[in-house]
Amino acid sequence: MEYLTLFFSALIDLSNDMAIYILFGLIFAGVMHEIVPETLVTKHLGKENIWSVIKSTIFGIPLPVCSCGVIPLATSIKKSGASKGATLSFLISTPITGVDSIMATYGIFGWVFTLYRAITSMIIAMVAGILTNLFDKDVGATSVSVHASTTKFSTTFSATPSKAERSSFCASETSCCASSSTHKEPFFMRVFNYAFGTLLADIAKPLFWGLIIGALITVAIPSNLSEILVNYAWLSYVIAIIIAVPMYVCATASLPIAAGLMLGGVSAGAAFVFLSAGPATNTVTIGVVKKMLGTRSLYIYLGSIVIGSIVFGLGLDYIFSATNIDPKSLVEMGEKAGLFAMVASVVLWGFVLWYLVKPYFRKTEGSCCGA
Repeated sequence: MEYLTLFFSALIDLSNDMAIYILFGLIFAGVMHEIVPETLVTKHLGKENIWSVIKSTIFGIPLPVCSCGVIPLATSIKKSGASKGATLSFLISTPITGVDSIMATYGIFGWVFTLYRAITSMIIAMVAGILTNLFDKDVGATSVSVHASTTKFSTTFSATPSKAERSSFCASETSCCASSSTHKEPFFMRVFNYAFGTLLADIAKPLFWGLIIGALITVAIPSNLSEILVNYAWLSYVIAIIIAVPMYVCATASLPIAAGLMLGGVSAGAAFVFLSAGPATNTVTIGVVKKMLGTRSLYIYLGSIVIGSIVFGLGLDYIFSATNIDPKSLVEMGEKAGLFAMVASVVLWGFVLWYLVKPYFRKTEGSCCGA
């Protein structure tokens, strides 16, 4: 019973931490979908070359979006025609950095650590994107703007296209209900329908299981983490990776944790591994990457982050030992979740549970734009 209580407590805390960022990311993605032409995304991010990867990496760096808030954004640019490599590099570079995270990193660790973190995150993201374009090329068109048939549309996105997806398809094709799409909804409604009708429906199932598994892992992590990492020395890198990869932690929130590890005796490199891999991955993102980009891209995604974090962690240890530069003092952790965060969590869970039970209450429509 005690572990069950701890599990639900961890699940609630995890949901409160993530919900507001996911909802913000969904709305932001909806706005982007409406104001950024799909042809622009296709032109700059659609080609499977190094330039599309570089552009998506640079585009993602300043955005103050966490590893869960980036999911709807990445899904949106993928649907708009971005290549797998560009999408993956965006998924990696965006949550590791951000204007808020960069400033907080400087405040805690100084300019050396900050510059090192920004540069290495770009390198890891670009390497992952280039490898994806080389070894996991897109097969056929996956953009919303390109449809060969109703069958391809339903196969690309989901077995049961959402209302927003059907509307998008009907607007671009001469189909059985093209005449019904002449009326254009207000801007806010189009943003809402795309964000919560299309994107959230796509990630609802992996999001649900990611929250469950993430809460289980959080409960399983020992309280004397710093002591374990200090005692294992070189294996602290591996231990940091094992903890960081499935765990949800935002880039800014991970800073005081990493600083605390360093103050507890853990090397700067091992703390950097946690700081790099933690924000870039979690159980939710892993599930979404597999669903959206495929198994091979998932392996490249995880391999690039794990290997890159360890290599650059070793490099940071070398820099610190050679220059005798120490990180600055630890800053205070954030306070408990407020009312706004809890309301956001309830709203998110409401949508997720609805999309999970919806198939049991509603049969698949017989036509491409059924009621």
